[in-house]
Amino acid sequence: MKRKIIIDCDPGIDDSLAIMMALSHPDIEVLGITIVAGNCPVEMGFSNAKKILKFMNRLDVPVFSGASQPLKRNYINALDTHGSDGLGESFLEEIEGYEQKEDAISFLSNTLKKEKCSIIAIGPLTNLALLLKKDKEAYDNIEQLISMGGNYKSHGNCSPVAEYNYWCDPDAASLVYNSGKKIHMVGLDVTRKIVLTPKRLDYMKKENPRVGNFVEKITKFYFQFHLEWEHLVGCVINDPLAIAYFIDPSICSGFESFVQIETKSLSIGQSIVDDHNFYRKQANAFICTQVNEEKFFNLFYDCLLRRIK
Repeated sequence: MKRKIIIDCDPGIDDSLAIMMALSHPDIEVLGITIVAGNCPVEMGFSNAKKILKFMNRLDVPVFSGASQPLKRNYINALDTHGSDGLGESFLEEIEGYEQKEDAISFLSNTLKKEKCSIIAIGPLTNLALLLKKDKEAYDNIEQLISMGGNYKSHGNCSPVAEYNYWCDPDAASLVYNSGKKIHMVGLDVTRKIVLTPKRLDYMKKENPRVGNFVEKITKFYFQFHLEWEHLVGCVINDPLAIAYFIDPSICSGFESFVQIETKSLSIGQSIVDDHNFYRKQANAFICTQVNEEKFFNLFYDCLLRRIK
């Protein structure tokens, strides 16, 4: 039987690759995509999700707009990283129609009450925090919760100590980490190892020109950003690793620990991992610390190059 998931995201270049990966894997059924303000404003994220679904010939998958602002702090997007359209300034054609009357929080609540499914959250955790506040019963029904976010020993990507998704809405992340639901933290310690290099992109274009050229189109801006700011030849594709880890947990290894998210001060958004058990609190997260890059890319290629026509 297919494993059912909801993707909570802020598309976003790497979010789009993650959506493509999930939709193409034969063992996954994507029940819906919920959009949160993060990499780009929620309206832009909604539009970008439709563009990806159109490319995948999967406009049957519903998309729902969620939180347009963090719980407390002012919203700061990441369009400097993802381009003015959120998709690497590819300026893909807008997809008309396809409006959803239900909002993301209602969709999450109603769906989780009907059936158990997992949530792969690859943006800020605002939608999940709002669900937790509105309907704890539905929230508790989440089968597995995977979050692309946070960092353990790796440095941050929007401050010296914080990863963007948790930095964007630290209050939401703090609520979710204190919800009683164990979180699988796929953070920068492992996602920074997942680099789409020019050689890997050339291989994709050769093996599946339609997909490879599309990936090149939406990642070109991303390549330029990483070269300028991180002096990296290639681009880090964080979010697909969360999908890959859900499909095959052996791709990442790590340990369980209590994690606290800082909501104030200079270190706002930092994920503090109590690896020495100073707090004597029950573990609320599994922190991924190592990743098998070869195994990831084999799965990534299988999904995008061999299963998408």
